[in-house]
Amino acid sequence: MLDLFTGSASDCSGVSRRAFVRVGGLAAFGLGLPQFLQARAKEPSAPAKAKKCILLWMQGGPSHIDTFDPKPDAPAEIRGEFGTVATTLPGVRFADVSPMLAKRTDKLAVIRGHDPKNGSHGVADHLMMSGHKFNASLPFPCFGSVVAKERGYVDGMLPFVQLGKSIDRRFNGGIAGFLGDQFNPFEVPDDPSAPRFTVRDLAVTTNAERTRLERRYSMLADLENYQKQVEAPGVVKARDEFYEKAHGIITGPAAKKAFDLTQESDRTRELYGKNSLGQSCLLARRLVDAGVQFVTVTDGGWDTHTNNFKSLKDRLMPRVDRAVSALIDDLDARGQLDETLVVWFGDFGRTPKVNPTAGRDHWSTAGVALFAGGGLKVGQVIGRTNALAEVVTDTPVSPQDIAATIYRTLGVNLHTWYKAQDGRPIELCPEGKPVKELF
Repeated sequence: MLDLFTGSASDCSGVSRRAFVRVGGLAAFGLGLPQFLQARAKEPSAPAKAKKCILLWMQGGPSHIDTFDPKPDAPAEIRGEFGTVATTLPGVRFADVSPMLAKRTDKLAVIRGHDPKNGSHGVADHLMMSGHKFNASLPFPCFGSVVAKERGYVDGMLPFVQLGKSIDRRFNGGIAGFLGDQFNPFEVPDDPSAPRFTVRDLAVTTNAERTRLERRYSMLADLENYQKQVEAPGVVKARDEFYEKAHGIITGPAAKKAFDLTQESDRTRELYGKNSLGQSCLLARRLVDAGVQFVTVTDGGWDTHTNNFKSLKDRLMPRVDRAVSALIDDLDARGQLDETLVVWFGDFGRTPKVNPTAGRDHWSTAGVALFAGGGLKVGQVIGRTNALAEVVTDTPVSPQDIAATIYRTLGVNLHTWYKAQDGRPIELCPEGKPVKELF
């Protein structure tokens, strides 16, 4: 029985994207899970600086001016409706919708020199999550997929998990690309703040459910038997082994326990915020605790062409301010912040000038990103934009540089070479340079 699951996330393009295809009882894992566990033998990579990464993806493009790069002295049509708040760094101010993060800038590196070099949805998801420009004939792997290939799985846990479905897939954003479907993320589309949140196929509790799961697993085995007729024996043997591992994850206790938010106290859940972003950040922390190597947390609604200030003040920034603050504090209290890289960014920046509908439009020459943990040199602002927040005037950081920084922090060699599916050699990160101020 095939179960086609489709999900969409809306932005100003008005185009829906397919989320993923699921198959029967291995539905949440799809056809890709057993394959992405099928990591082949690989050459040793660079020593890891950080062990895990949590990427916070704000789909749609956050306004840099109304978050972490305000311009209080600019004309009203530029500075917008928000005031500013002092941070722990001398002379550095944030927009007043992020008071909690303003108190934690000693644990943050604020990239005000971020130059997105792109102002188009979809393309941005690919560029920002891979460090490569979109190429219709060659989809590049996202960070999580590269880490999944290089690190594999630990303690029977998935290497790469995506929480939420706010990623634009039209231009291959957030996928494994030429590395192959076996390194795609395990996607959890449902809202973890929902009262009855469960992860499908990790909630096998009754004999009837287990019988149904085993029957559907047998169906996948039949499908594999068909493929044995046309594929090389070595490939089939490897795939069979990793189907077994996928089946073990579904029926074993480790993943089920990691995804069980009811094990957290009410106080902890309140600290993160009782909303999808807050509980996703808490779930991300539980997953890296359990052995997941890379977690992407997605949040939609950042394409604020209209009512930018109301959206940021009433919904978007209070959630970010609380959730990211709680995540940093929690990791720090557990002694895990230095070994866990936390990164926050979105598609691009937004226009310095407010439009007639109290919104800001796409802006390709200035944005903002946050880094925390991972053993990086934090407590600093890197780069700056001009007085009207139009362009980067000091220490520009491109999407390729962000990619290089993430890979270096995680100990992945920037000059790793892979083979595309047509056999051509592809260098992992040929253009980007790690942001030297962070190291």
